[in-house]
Amino acid sequence: MAAMARPVFVIDGTRTPFLKARNRPGPFSGGDLATQAGRALLVRQKFSPADLDEVILGCAAPSVDEVNIGRVVALRLGCGQKVPGWTVMRNCASGMQALDSGINNILAGRSQLVLAGGVDALSRAPLLYADAMVLWFAAMMQARSAGQKAALFARLPFKALLAPVIGIMKGLTDPMVGLLMGQTAENLAHRFGITRAQMDEFSVRSHQRVAAAQDRGTLAPGGGELEALYDRDGAVYALDDGVRRDASVEGLAKLKPFFDRKYGNVTPGNSSQITDGAAWLLLASDEAVRRHGLEPIGRIVDSEWAGLDPAQMGLGPVHAATPILKRNGLALNAPDYWEINEAFAAQVLGCLAAWKDDSYCREQLGLEAALGELDEAKLNVDGGAVALGHPVGASGARIVLHLLRTLQRNGAKRGIATICIGGGLGGAMLVEAI
Repeated sequence: MAAMARPVFVIDGTRTPFLKARNRPGPFSGGDLATQAGRALLVRQKFSPADLDEVILGCAAPSVDEVNIGRVVALRLGCGQKVPGWTVMRNCASGMQALDSGINNILAGRSQLVLAGGVDALSRAPLLYADAMVLWFAAMMQARSAGQKAALFARLPFKALLAPVIGIMKGLTDPMVGLLMGQTAENLAHRFGITRAQMDEFSVRSHQRVAAAQDRGTLAPGGGELEALYDRDGAVYALDDGVRRDASVEGLAKLKPFFDRKYGNVTPGNSSQITDGAAWLLLASDEAVRRHGLEPIGRIVDSEWAGLDPAQMGLGPVHAATPILKRNGLALNAPDYWEINEAFAAQVLGCLAAWKDDSYCREQLGLEAALGELDEAKLNVDGGAVALGHPVGASGARIVLHLLRTLQRNGAKRGIATICIGGGLGGAMLVEAI
């Protein structure tokens, strides 16, 4: 894959607070989340929503009443009937795919000004009937007499009725290798000898960094990234609410492994949380910047997608980011900051271990030797998904937005945002601040 012919500008961006699922449907649908965040972003622009060329929204699990959620949200944002709105899905990188789709259309000259991002309301993932129950309903619909219906009630499959299929568990299970995403993280822990203590220490650091960023206003409304949410009753949701300020290695050590209960080390405490949230970025060409008098915050310089073994999917960032480094003549620590989405602590630690491993870099990445050791002071400096949560469709857009704001805030120049993707994929973007 060649580098971009020219950079695409990022004008602005915002996201909602990420709200932890609490074993019940959350207060906002995916459409609610994306609409509230989008309105907050568009109201401060120099152009009207109807001036957009398209709206692209990544979503891994749209509800049945918002199937093409990108179009639904575009209309709710007041873009008008003539602005196309559409939806993309690349599992965990759906939000990053939306950005890449917008970039490609700008580079091709089809669009000049694009609203792109991602959303998921995972707390509203459905409960499904098993096949036995679906067949019972089908037979009941075909029954004509009271006797036929009575006979069917006598054969009601109570077990299927009382034990629905949990949609999110199905969605987080790879159909090719039959593993839950957490089981693929266990694979990486075993491959690179990552201990439970290392996972828990990483997770505690993630919570501490998010809490510190909230306290100094970086991850709070007015900090340049978040906009508060308001429900129908006027309640305010201002902060990412999954962060545990009392997180400790001792506390996390008490949690039992979830994915491999006998031998595993991946627990709910060192995994990303099931969460609802949305994130948007405004993308523009040179022409759109001049036409509307826009002031970009940064540029997306390069992007890459990679494939690998679905059972090792957590190493996707290694496979996607390494070609960007090679193509742009960059050493591993040349970027000022890195954002690696924290699907699991073991997964991020696995990526760091892979880059240090001579045999992995030679055999899997085609390098002559190990790429090196990433300076962790540059990595996820304000925490990540272990503390914030991982609304699957939104995370790829969130890490790009946060990386740009981090560069801008610290007077830095260049960074890489990268994400692992269920199904054995990785995505990465190289960005520069202006």
